[in-house]
Amino acid sequence: MKQLFDQEVERALQVLRNGGTILYPTDTVWGIGCDAANEFAIRKVFEIKKREDSKSMIVLVADERDILQYVAAPDPGVFDFIQEQTRPTTIIFENAIGLPSNLVAQDGSIAIRIVRDEFCRHLIKRLHKPLVSTSANISGEPTPQTFSQITEIVRQQVDYVVQWRKDDVTPSLPSQIIKWNNDGTKTIIRA
Repeated sequence: MKQLFDQEVERALQVLRNGGTILYPTDTVWGIGCDAANEFAIRKVFEIKKREDSKSMIVLVADERDILQYVAAPDPGVFDFIQEQTRPTTIIFENAIGLPSNLVAQDGSIAIRIVRDEFCRHLIKRLHKPLVSTSANISGEPTPQTFSQITEIVRQQVDYVVQWRKDDVTPSLPSQIIKWNNDGTKTIIRA
């Protein structure tokens, strides 16, 4: 099991470092992802999703320090809130910095989630960059809860399909999404 884990991390890293896209398990649903610092790779994810590039995607990071690299002066209260959460939580922050313009929303915000999933954390830490994550479906279609529900069209369009947890049939749900304003107020986008 450890050998497969390590092997899949290495293979995914090779694809990510070369500007490719991956289909991979996250702490929520299976995702289509890429290096969040690579504008070209981000464009490929939008093409796979058949999604307008005006709709932003989630960025996965490994820990709180990463948020400080990609958000200008976040409200300190957000970190206590994140630590209190018992389920995966994506926060939409105002004032994104250091990320390609095609990843940042038109209003300058960015959606970020600190992942607890071991596979994702290994990828992010070894890549030394955050990952893009968006559900593994064509925009507007139902979100697949397991790998087997991902359409063949999506599987064929990514550059690499991660084998880790491919047989896991535990249904997964998307993260909750909270918009966190710099004044400390928050809005629940998806509970």
